[in-house]
Amino acid sequence: MRQIVYVLLAFAAAAPLCAADPPIEISRASGPITIHGDLSDPGWQKATRIDQWYETNPGENVEPKVKSVGYLTYDDHFFYAGFQFFDPEPSKIQGPYNDRDHIGGNTDDYGGVILDTRNDGKTAILFLVNPRNIQYDSVSDDTTGNEDSSPDCYWDSATKINANGWTLEIRIPFSTLRYKGSTPEFGIMLYRNWPRDRRYQMFANKLPRGSNCFICNETKLVGLHDLPPAGHIITAPYLNEQSIGETRDGLGTPIVTRPLKNNAGVDLKWTPSRDTAIDATVNPDFSQIESDTAVISTNARFAIFFPEKRPFFLEGNELFNTPVQAVYTRTITSPRWGLRSTGKIGENAYTILVSQDRGGGSVILPGPLGSDFAPQDFSSKNGIFRVRHDFGKSFISFLTTDREINGGGYNRVFGPDFQWKNDRHTITAQFLISDSRTPNRTDLAAEWNGQKLRSSAFDGWYQFQTRTWDFFLDNKDYGDKFRADIGFVPQVGYRANYEELGHTVYPKTGFFSRVRLYEFSEYDSLQDGSQLYRLFSFGFGADGKYQSFSRWRYAYETFRAGDRLFQTHRIVYNEQFSINKTITQLGFSGWIGQQVDFANIRLGRGANIEPFAVIRPTNHLELNFSGAIQWIGESSRRLFTSQFERVRATYTFNSKMFLRTIVQNQRTNRSQALYTFDVNQHSGSLASQLLFAYKVNWQTVLYVGYGDLRGVTAEEANFQPLNRSAFVKVSYAFQH
Repeated sequence: MRQIVYVLLAFAAAAPLCAADPPIEISRASGPITIHGDLSDPGWQKATRIDQWYETNPGENVEPKVKSVGYLTYDDHFFYAGFQFFDPEPSKIQGPYNDRDHIGGNTDDYGGVILDTRNDGKTAILFLVNPRNIQYDSVSDDTTGNEDSSPDCYWDSATKINANGWTLEIRIPFSTLRYKGSTPEFGIMLYRNWPRDRRYQMFANKLPRGSNCFICNETKLVGLHDLPPAGHIITAPYLNEQSIGETRDGLGTPIVTRPLKNNAGVDLKWTPSRDTAIDATVNPDFSQIESDTAVISTNARFAIFFPEKRPFFLEGNELFNTPVQAVYTRTITSPRWGLRSTGKIGENAYTILVSQDRGGGSVILPGPLGSDFAPQDFSSKNGIFRVRHDFGKSFISFLTTDREINGGGYNRVFGPDFQWKNDRHTITAQFLISDSRTPNRTDLAAEWNGQKLRSSAFDGWYQFQTRTWDFFLDNKDYGDKFRADIGFVPQVGYRANYEELGHTVYPKTGFFSRVRLYEFSEYDSLQDGSQLYRLFSFGFGADGKYQSFSRWRYAYETFRAGDRLFQTHRIVYNEQFSINKTITQLGFSGWIGQQVDFANIRLGRGANIEPFAVIRPTNHLELNFSGAIQWIGESSRRLFTSQFERVRATYTFNSKMFLRTIVQNQRTNRSQALYTFDVNQHSGSLASQLLFAYKVNWQTVLYVGYGDLRGVTAEEANFQPLNRSAFVKVSYAFQH
């Protein structure tokens, strides 16, 4: 996922770090502050004013092309940040109405504050807002380089567009933040995104090009005194009523509507101390409000990853990110209850989660050549624990997970990981041992015969950066019998070695503002040493005018299918750009060339094309089009053609209310005569969804929705009803 605060860390590299900026001294508000987008309240008059800003992209810590002013203050209960974002042409301000967290880095004006309240220089929360008061909050984590917008926080904001630009007020309850003591020191960044002929990014502190971290470049915030104690409680009960209709006897038979299904539960969050949070849930509603974006899985060998979106799992979820993805909370499908504690004690951060899961969904059955699935037709008890000790930019950590299956069987994973980092070098590694006994359920999977499985997994990588050069090495070793049932490990029984070398230049004039030339290679083998996969690739990436993003490379690959090796030649591409305020994004990605037909173990030719577009006819209406088409063939005949089309239309009335509809069509057409085994000629589905949402905050919500799913008949390719549902969900958060 491309981070919304894209500071070129993945492509730019290092020079010696800039001298640390002097601390920002903050003082208490001199009067009351009302959050209404106007900075004339008495409380702002003596707030700390920040006039010095720097353009960090495309310029390198140069004077910005537009002026920005920040203001910081606080009172007994809230932290405040105010902004005046001047603009010489206010008519060009881009900031449409949209759902929370849906603001575009290349297309929207926005700004706000980035707070490292634990002051560890590793992790911070982004509180960003666009000119229509659409909020974006996320967690940026230097230890993994990831930015995750799944977590949502309680905070308020207000904006106003005026003749000089726009203003922004942000109010963050201290109960939302995790910090140490009543007189803490925060890390802070003030940020503005200004997309015009290019994407311009501005910070109130310098960001040295080539730093191998982002949050570590923060400025220190001092002067906070007598912050409120903990003891804050949020209780969020919900009620969900659903009507489900399913076919009586498979596709094409009449739909029978079940009796109304009522469901109720409660989520609770308690902060017993300033840097600790305890989450509990009873019979939680973990339904998805929006369907996962479609992907083409035809001819895919391994399971496909989808991100976690459920609130209970998101407090401190950066602690679940490790080199071996041993934690993937979507494997906990239907909990009866869950309990979790997340916090920091001194230099030690931890998270512990326990739950009882009713089951459902699927379990990944990994292998060296591909993965399969088995129904999770059993309940289980699940536990996850990770503790991390920080020292400077580095840390050492330990992870353990445990799934105890009712009726017999278990999966236990444990082991250490660490990261050592300085200004130019980063070394990260993890070693895990898994100890498993499969359930005795051969009716669900052949390997589930009650056998014991014990093995290990290792992933270690090294990264080096200079201002214009970057180098990366990675080594993996997964044993045949390694299993991580609470994780996402779709491939085992192999060793992999990867290297990448890149050179970046920053043209001062012309279309492009950054160009990176690179090559990378990979060699994978089975545990017995026989070749599994080989890759050599080279290409270029560039960013330029019209918020353009270009990536093109040539790939020479060797794949193992069965007991044979196949060589392929392909061109892989990715192009994105913006045209104007109406057509805010256009793009396409994919590949063209040779590809292995893994189902029939032979070589073919084909292509994969994935176009997308974002169109905003008005500030309230957004149309999001995406799709893909992929085929593999022999000579002039195609083995299969798989495609999907997805239209997502959202009309946002204001920052709290929207109406959204999604239509998603997936289908695959196969030439049966070209297959070496029996297959259906046609398959696919047509899904439709309509949702009305009113959200005061992320846990005080009203949802009313309707969904319809139709399946494709195997021979005629006609859509027939499969199921339909209607639902109402109400949740209200009580804050104590």
